Amino acid sequence: MTTFDGLLPEVAVILQSHLSRLQPYLPILVNRDLNGRIRLVVEAAHKPADAATVEHPLLQLAAEIHANLGPHTLGLEQVLLFEENLAELIDSSNAFALLDREGSSMSDIHVADRLAQEATWETISDPDDASRVPRVVFYSIKGGVGRSTALAACAWSLAASGQRVLVLDLDLESPGLSTSLLPQSRQPAYGITDWLVEDLVGNGDAVMEQMHASLSTPQRGELIVVPSHGFEPGEYVSKLGRVWMPGFTAEGHRQNWSERLQRLILALEQKHQPSIVLIDSRAGIDEVASACVTDLAARRIYLFAVDSLQTWQGYRMLFDHWRLHGVAPIIRERLQVVGALIPTWGDGAFTQATRQLRENAYSLFSGSLYDEAWPEADEDADGLSSPPADLFNFDLPDRTAPHNPCAIGWNQAFAAIESLHDRLQSTDPDQIKLVFGSLLIDLQVIIGDNQ
Repeated sequence: MTTFDGLLPEVAVILQSHLSRLQPYLPILVNRDLNGRIRLVVEAAHKPADAATVEHPLLQLAAEIHANLGPHTLGLEQVLLFEENLAELIDSSNAFALLDREGSSMSDIHVADRLAQEATWETISDPDDASRVPRVVFYSIKGGVGRSTALAACAWSLAASGQRVLVLDLDLESPGLSTSLLPQSRQPAYGITDWLVEDLVGNGDAVMEQMHASLSTPQRGELIVVPSHGFEPGEYVSKLGRVWMPGFTAEGHRQNWSERLQRLILALEQKHQPSIVLIDSRAGIDEVASACVTDLAARRIYLFAVDSLQTWQGYRMLFDHWRLHGVAPIIRERLQVVGALIPTWGDGAFTQATRQLRENAYSLFSGSLYDEAWPEADEDADGLSSPPADLFNFDLPDRTAPHNPCAIGWNQAFAAIESLHDRLQSTDPDQIKLVFGSLLIDLQVIIGDNQ
């Protein structure tokens, strides 16, 4: 009996076996509905006549789909759907190519996957031109790995070095970065959740001026923090249940919640003119995280990882999803593994743990996102072969590779802190650089590339 994970592979096998007879009827859209049932959508012009026999290629195809997928169809008579403008439907459905058994895209066979939520992990926004403010997302597949602490320390250090840093607390379902980064007396009245709710009724401007707090540094840098909520959260749970709602522009155009969030961030960037925007994402594979990682056109996406089976399995599920939808090449160059909470006690513990994490990260990337060996090597004048210039592949020890971790050692000074603001105020800047130096170097490069 075929289950959900086997649906698309089984459909691919069936379509391949019929492909020679189906050529006149292409393209075909494989529609997987909210319940996981499969239907095939074909141009209306190809609808078999009422008198057509079971020998008709489309009817044979439908019969085999129903016979093999059983409860994952709505019955033999409903396997086939016919659409007057199939090309338009394919474009509007964010369809992706169906993969054959070898993992290659099947020409003119598309898949539309209907989901109950608007998570858009497969819709990747490219960064705009280099003159735009660079955005950096701090993301983790699991919580409790020091992601928010690392962001706060890096933001503080960059501001102390003279940069203007905008920090957004988008861990809406587990807020806290801003309340620990800002002193209680400096908490703003509103936050991102308030704006998203007010924007639904066209009232976002009412909170815009009171949803950030700024901290200046002696080096003329500035840390600008936009929290998840204000100093009085109010009916936070009720507000949180509404932030995902789509809104409508004055012209009546529908905007999903991540498009509304994008509008907010653009407004904040225009208002504060930062050197860089640091975004604390929700952990896990949910709608908030998908918006942060894929929808906000981040220049860099830090993947925080502790060396555990749960971490690598979680990232592999995400990477495999990108590969299945054919969008891995769009996002992989922006990814960077961050080794979090690496043990520092014992002789050689940090080096050994970092090496092991690097090897596991390499296994993940090479099995999911890196290109395989080039199929046709070009030979130079000496008869030596070289890979294509656009080949995305790295050796294990390559320090420029996304799998090579920015390593953050476990440090008691940054563990279980009630107030990051107080700790960062009293911590020697050199100690911050010692712990988070590899991240800070990368962030400085991103800022420098944008200037």
